[in-house]
Amino acid sequence: MTHPSAPSPERDKGTARIEAFSDGVLAIIITLLVFGIQVPSRETVAQDGLLRALLDQWPMYLAFTASFFFILVMWINHHRLFLAIRRSDNTLMLLNGLLLFGISLVPFPTAVVAEYLDHPEQTVAVMVYNGWYFVIAIFFNLLWRYAGHHNRLFDAQTDPALVAFITRQYSVGPLLYLGAALLAFVHPLVSLLASIALAVFFALPNRDVDRLIGQ
Repeated sequence: MTHPSAPSPERDKGTARIEAFSDGVLAIIITLLVFGIQVPSRETVAQDGLLRALLDQWPMYLAFTASFFFILVMWINHHRLFLAIRRSDNTLMLLNGLLLFGISLVPFPTAVVAEYLDHPEQTVAVMVYNGWYFVIAIFFNLLWRYAGHHNRLFDAQTDPALVAFITRQYSVGPLLYLGAALLAFVHPLVSLLASIALAVFFALPNRDVDRLIGQ
């Protein structure tokens, strides 16, 4: 007899390939970030010294750190979501693709903010950076809401009240990233640090999501 909580062959067939493909894409994107960190040229080192040349790249280090942890947190929450999903359909695959599309562009705003963080245009650069995170947070919410609407892709016995409560929690994410983007008008560096803080916050275990997965 199959244990009620054990994944069914239908679920494995329906979501395993989506999860594997998503994991592969996220692994590639998070690896690409490091290519933005360049070894200082010999000309620069001859003029300023190697240590000074390395320290002058601090905007790239900060941007890389922020983007790395953002993608890591998206992977964590994507994994949590697919532990709750029991089956898939075409719309789920399209929405998952939309989320991957958003994350795949992260290296570009990362490069922009790294290049212009110590430039007069730093406000625009950080707004573009955190503004794109706001868009990705919307994509994630669309994926969650579609899967959880009336337990569409969850187990039929999943508590709908719990799903609705988690939906309200996730709805705060886009607002927080929008606030971080607007914070660039006050102080661009603080805005970037706020996005790192949000990544740490969303990486923390969520007892309500754990309850959902347990059901």
